Amino acid sequence: MKRMQLMTGYSRGDVVLVNFVFSDETGERRRPAVIVSSDTYQQSRQETIIAAITSRTDRILVGDHLIGDWRGAGLLFPSVATGIIRTIKQGMIAKRLGTMARTDMQAIEGNLRDALGLKQRS
Repeated sequence: MKRMQLMTGYSRGDVVLVNFVFSDETGERRRPAVIVSSDTYQQSRQETIIAAITSRTDRILVGDHLIGDWRGAGLLFPSVATGIIRTIKQGMIAKRLGTMARTDMQAIEGNLRDALGLKQRS
């Protein structure tokens, strides 16, 4: 997968640190996430689509992927890319931690397709 660097400095497959707002909107916390939106999407918008990452590896749900190369992705602990996706403003990204390995990214894409009921393009 050829990586195209964007004006924002972030690309699909980058693992980033994001300020996540709690679902009840009572606060926020910095959490890792992987960028799942296409580079084209990010170039034409001020937003990016991310999948949340958690270090809670004891519970894998539909849409989740246990990251094989978590160190290469810049993560501190074994982690799971979750099926929890969000659209955020690009300005909410604090920094880039690393890049998801190709095999992990392919698995994440497949799991998100399954979770959303999307067919793979032929």
